[in-house]
Amino acid sequence: MTTTRKIENTVLTAITLVAGAIWIFPIYWAFVTSIRTESRVVSESAGLWPDELNLSSYVDALFNTQLINWYINSIATAVITTAVVLVTGMMCAYAISQMRFPGRRLLYGVVLASFMVPTQALVVSQFILMNDMGFINSWAGIILPQLIVPVVIIVYKQFFDAVPKEMKEAVVLDGGGDYTLLFKVYLPLNWGITTALGIITFIMTWNQFFWPFLVVTTEDMMTIPVGITQVNDAFGVAYARIMSVALLAAAPVVIAYLIFQKKVTEAVMISSGVKG
Repeated sequence: MTTTRKIENTVLTAITLVAGAIWIFPIYWAFVTSIRTESRVVSESAGLWPDELNLSSYVDALFNTQLINWYINSIATAVITTAVVLVTGMMCAYAISQMRFPGRRLLYGVVLASFMVPTQALVVSQFILMNDMGFINSWAGIILPQLIVPVVIIVYKQFFDAVPKEMKEAVVLDGGGDYTLLFKVYLPLNWGITTALGIITFIMTWNQFFWPFLVVTTEDMMTIPVGITQVNDAFGVAYARIMSVALLAAAPVVIAYLIFQKKVTEAVMISSGVKG
């Protein structure tokens, strides 16, 4: 390796370390704040390094708020949304890719065109619809508008288009129908894509704030991102408590990302490639 190349690598490594430190500092500061007493947090002598270990804010967050209910609501809505999005997206993509019916191209055109419609533009009509159906302050009200994820359909369609036609013909000759072809042949072949899309859909749903904030008005039905705002409203400016709730709220997503980091990266690359 030449001297110039070594210098370039050293500079790039230094830049990466600095960027990483800048990125992780807010998380570090949130943790340091969460393990301090409220009086210590606002003290002028409070420094950058942790100087005490006080877990009372975590105890308050777990037992004096509805954090457990918010966890349940977030997990339930995220899991249901992810499962429904994957199944319906896969079936829709299979129909568009492998079946021939009137309006097939038009349907796919609508799916592609949906990328140009921002979700905020649909909020008013969706809220009126959920209200008319009696789904305000319910899991159904949170879940239904989030089932529109066109990128899942597009990614699955690209996979189905790439599968050799000979495979389909062999299954049909053996007496297999569309159900066998989709769930017993194609699905085992695309577990990697399914896993990646499932993880990214789950994380997106878990982090969703705007729509759950509008459709839920009772504290017991709130999801984690919305519930965090209620801690601030109920207890005033309690920095340690707010930071502890924020860290507890982010913990499941962080753990999921660390476990499935490779799949999350694949999902981001897939979705970015489709949108690009």
